[in-house]
Amino acid sequence: MESVIAKAIKLKCQPVALLWSAEKPANAMQFAEGKWGCVMWLVVHAAKGKPAVADKKTFGCFGGGVGLGFGNQYKNFPGGEEGFCHFLSNGNAKRQGGMEIAEKIKPFMTKESYDNFLHGERYIKSPDLVEKFIRQLPLMEIPLTYVVFKPLSDVDISKEKPQSVIFFVNPDQLSALTVLVNYGRGDNENVIIPYAAGCQTIGIYPYREDQSIKPRAVVGLTDLSARVYVRKQLGNPNFMTFTVPYAFFEEMEQNVAGSFMERHAWQSLLSDNK
Repeated sequence: MESVIAKAIKLKCQPVALLWSAEKPANAMQFAEGKWGCVMWLVVHAAKGKPAVADKKTFGCFGGGVGLGFGNQYKNFPGGEEGFCHFLSNGNAKRQGGMEIAEKIKPFMTKESYDNFLHGERYIKSPDLVEKFIRQLPLMEIPLTYVVFKPLSDVDISKEKPQSVIFFVNPDQLSALTVLVNYGRGDNENVIIPYAAGCQTIGIYPYREDQSIKPRAVVGLTDLSARVYVRKQLGNPNFMTFTVPYAFFEEMEQNVAGSFMERHAWQSLLSDNK
């Protein structure tokens, strides 16, 4: 299917449909079992026109497994959930048993990831606060085997229904989509920007919103590590993600005609972005 929104905001990358599926698409990009990878690479792959897929054995990293809805994969992190709590905060080097775990996993890690395991990514102040962060995540187990990313233009809506639609947007496009999601709602808080991994803001947070009475859009790629990982693939340092549950996306598509997108302010910004 084609997106009216994508045309109206002159999207550089294709909108990406996220679907749950019992079957794996032919010729889809997929990480090898047990190999590290960033889920956002799969999303970028689809934004460039080709399908990608993940399952419970090929989600790339523990946060990615959480983000796509494969349960609490932090329990499988080296050193368990406690090891992850130290990893995201002040590191495992001074934790009892931390150095022993580090030596065992060192041959399988990059120099940077090993350093982060020892000394922490420092994204949250303390291990206790990381534990609270995990408890607040909308953890879930999806009901089907695969999470599939494909260009929205490749979706046959008569045969499959996306869970959500993901846009890679620059600041002007982000602003326009923020206006659009509020355009027909009668209030002004229909977008959230949670602190979470890049994959979690295109996965479990939109999943949660889809189940709510009044779904909201989710802004992502505030994850600094994910921004580093995808910058080269996107060829632009200024992209954010904007993810909308599919029913909300359909509502937004209907609201483009007759809206501000046909008026002077937005058209002038479009001209500036040529």
